[in-house]
Amino acid sequence: MTPNPEPPLLLHQVQLLEAEGAELRRCDVLIQAGLLTAIGGDAPAQAKACGAQVLDAQAWLLAPPLVDPHSELEDPATGSAESLASLERSALAAGYGTVALLPRASSWRDRPERLQGVAPFGGLQLLLWGSFSHGASGADLAPHGDQLAAGAIGLAEADQIPPLALLERGLSLGECGDAPVLLAPRDASLSQGGFVREGVEALRAGWPTDPSISETLPLQNLLAMARRHPKRRLQLMNLSTAEGVSLLRELPAEQRPEATVCWWHLLADSGSLDPIAEGWRVVPPLGTPADRLALQQGLADGVLTAVAVHHQALDAEEQLLPLDQRKPGVAGHRFVLPCLWQELVLQRGWSAGQLWQALCFAPARLLGLASPSLSLGSDQWVVFDPSRQWQPSNDNWGPQAANQPATTGTLTGQLLASGLIPELRRWPVSLA
Repeated sequence: MTPNPEPPLLLHQVQLLEAEGAELRRCDVLIQAGLLTAIGGDAPAQAKACGAQVLDAQAWLLAPPLVDPHSELEDPATGSAESLASLERSALAAGYGTVALLPRASSWRDRPERLQGVAPFGGLQLLLWGSFSHGASGADLAPHGDQLAAGAIGLAEADQIPPLALLERGLSLGECGDAPVLLAPRDASLSQGGFVREGVEALRAGWPTDPSISETLPLQNLLAMARRHPKRRLQLMNLSTAEGVSLLRELPAEQRPEATVCWWHLLADSGSLDPIAEGWRVVPPLGTPADRLALQQGLADGVLTAVAVHHQALDAEEQLLPLDQRKPGVAGHRFVLPCLWQELVLQRGWSAGQLWQALCFAPARLLGLASPSLSLGSDQWVVFDPSRQWQPSNDNWGPQAANQPATTGTLTGQLLASGLIPELRRWPVSLA
């Protein structure tokens, strides 16, 4: 809650993306007390009547908040790497309105009682995935029906495929009903201990490699399971190879499971990332340049469904360990929108609507949520400036995680404001 009421603001000729499938258009928008009060029409007259400040917003985009279909938070209360309070603050400041947490935690969320007590402090919509097996051990099924009745949005597992016999049993019992079952197409026993995909770039750098079969073989098994159980909503988590995209592309659209891709795999690969940069240690591993381009094209074509942040925070002590001994993962919601805008919109020619489809509308559908949209009287809005330059090292709204891959240098593109976090207002001083 802010100490002083926020003055009314008129965003003059802002680019407006109202809903999924809507055309981008320019109009005036009046914001009062963090709510959308008028869109187009008599917005200028209402703004004049209430004495609103006018901001020249022609270069900005006003759209619904983003949706993160899966991230992790091991210790919501007192985590040294990340707490719920710090995660919520940084996600909201990055433009996210919804974050769904995977069951991995210090006490694995595989029972109804462990799904309770994890509630956000402010405007973030926090959703929880239940667990497919007890502790992701792959030995016993968790109580699927009880978890869903307790509020779980679906069932998920760890970062590899569960034993096929257990998967078959769980899908056959059908306690999951039509709730999503999110599984990673990965078999760690086939990875050969590598942490980047095999390719010329990895061989030149001397990195231990992980063959693509560690994804494609379990992916084929999951696709077979999806055909065997058409009434179950099987989803694929973090696809990472060109071969995996090709397997999905061969299927008719109506038989193709929904699939996510981590934002980092759309930006980094074994040929472009500096050998000493942050971001090498991730699961699934970084691929080749061809893998990255195939993932981008698969997302553009709808073969892949949605972009996940898959935030995995490490503390400073863990980050000091050698690369092959530390936990995998990258952190930071705040990098996703500006970095993907530069990569996909400016370099690859995507429209703003296409990017919002991957970051907002499709992730909401994957989670079974209503499609986000802008509406009068709502605080569900964000304003993004694609040309604003900023330095992550000077940003006070970042997460507390130590493993953030884009903290050095200057980034272009920044969230200016969100109706969900009134404390964040990065409006320029000059008025129109």
